[in-house]
Amino acid sequence: MEAHVVERKQRLRSQDWFGSGGKDGFIHRSSMKMQGLPDHVFDGRPVIGICNTWSEFNPCNAGLKGLAEAVKRGIWEAGGLPLEFPVGSLGEDQMRPTAMLFRNLLAMQVEESIRAHGMDGVVLLAGCDKTTPAQLMGAASVDLPTIMVSAGPALSGNFRGRTIASGTDVWKFSEEVRAGTMSMKDFVAAESGMSRSVGVCNTMGTASTMASLVEVMGVALPMNSAYPAVDARRFALAHLTGNRIVAMVREDLRLSKILTRASFENAILANAALGGSTNAIVHLLAIAGRIGVNLKLDDFNLGSEVPLLVNCLPSGKHLMEEFCNAGGVPAVLAQIKGLLRDALTVEGRSVVEVAAEGECFNDDVIRALDNPVRPKAGIRVLRGNIAPDGAVIKPSAATESLLVHEGEAYVFSSVEEMKTKIDDPDLPVTADTVLVLQGCGPRGYPGMAEVGNMPIPARLVREGVRDMLRISDARMSGTAFGAVVLHVSPETSVGGPLALVKTGDRIRMNAYEGTLELLVSQDELEKRAKAWVQPRTVTPRGFVKLYQDHVMQAHTGADLDFLVGASGDAVVREAH
Repeated sequence: MEAHVVERKQRLRSQDWFGSGGKDGFIHRSSMKMQGLPDHVFDGRPVIGICNTWSEFNPCNAGLKGLAEAVKRGIWEAGGLPLEFPVGSLGEDQMRPTAMLFRNLLAMQVEESIRAHGMDGVVLLAGCDKTTPAQLMGAASVDLPTIMVSAGPALSGNFRGRTIASGTDVWKFSEEVRAGTMSMKDFVAAESGMSRSVGVCNTMGTASTMASLVEVMGVALPMNSAYPAVDARRFALAHLTGNRIVAMVREDLRLSKILTRASFENAILANAALGGSTNAIVHLLAIAGRIGVNLKLDDFNLGSEVPLLVNCLPSGKHLMEEFCNAGGVPAVLAQIKGLLRDALTVEGRSVVEVAAEGECFNDDVIRALDNPVRPKAGIRVLRGNIAPDGAVIKPSAATESLLVHEGEAYVFSSVEEMKTKIDDPDLPVTADTVLVLQGCGPRGYPGMAEVGNMPIPARLVREGVRDMLRISDARMSGTAFGAVVLHVSPETSVGGPLALVKTGDRIRMNAYEGTLELLVSQDELEKRAKAWVQPRTVTPRGFVKLYQDHVMQAHTGADLDFLVGASGDAVVREAH
């Protein structure tokens, strides 16, 4: 073991727990021996924490229990001591009012758990949408050697002989039921066929987007995002991850050396090529805030000219299994290698080297730059008098003809009002109407729920309309699609200009020029602002109160204001 200490040239952090003499060392070692650990595992070897978001309430992450065992094998093999610990699990499909409300709570739990325990490095086991950014946010604030293993996508869905997709087909089937072209019996029958295994959504939704971007940013081994949850290769990757984290500790390869400005820029570029989720924006902004990288909303325009190369739903036609078989993220990086910044990965080599080894095995699933699914399809940042601090739209998932649009607004002041009125046959809307939803931002919902992709009014659905321009301060699922303007900032609940929009106002959007304007005079807007009354909300308690008192706006990542920045790995105070 002495050779390892010499190689690292500094004392392992875990030795403050397990290597000291006297009462403190006795207590730390003795209590751990309750689990049957022998004397020699406290000989100064690296102690690796395995931060697990497994939960039976979160089927996306249900496979992480088995992956943890594979990681442990790799850690033992490399001469480390693996110690698994649980944290919260945020299942998007199951949690109410929205998993996003608790992203920052999980980040706090991860941060404090890592800092409070005697570990030298940490393996993050993540899956469903918010678990990935929450774990990275927490780990970034501590800054130990860190690596991630993702849960992996579920198997492709199948219903009556055709492939169906998580999330994306739910929205489509729901609209077909409302249009009268699909029976409720068939709708219910599709449930089992859509969910054939544990794992995250089998589309390029938020979970697979974040897993892919973690890989692009160098925090996970190649193919982390693509291997299906039940694929043997994912378990092998987990084993290799266990090997690698021990080496990272010995090299003192901390997260701050990997999450640099260059790695965030690579994530923005890759997200465009992937057709990735708009949710990646608020998550990357929050992670950057924790690690100390000065990332701004307008930086996401860096990807606006990048073509869509990954032909996966909701922006294309294939699913994650096909993406895996086509070569995964390394194959995408190979296509955009000329755009990539030089950045370090957990392997100790640069992302440019990873890109050089990428191979594409299906050029319909992963396209070349000269044969894109859509040109210039990266997420666009919009600004104007409705959104002075910005809003976003995902052109790759929108009807192209709606990317430049002007129409009269129809305003819903809340989700409840929208749900009550959207199927009213007398709702005074046309296909050109701009649907506006208020009160769904970080504080207003609270949690900034995925309700921005409002349903098309039932009467218009029956007439064949499948997309309309929709604007809100909410988010939408990464599996969703449509001409949907999201994350309008500042939000309506704090008096943002979106709160001043009235039914009948005209709104103009040009996604290509990045503009979003309410065609109402400044004098009229000032009068409305003076008359505006902040909506009354029920006084919250517990974390919800903490959240509403301290959450920041979407354009800064919706983190809690007192959590921005890093605190390091030092324990503030200790006593026995």
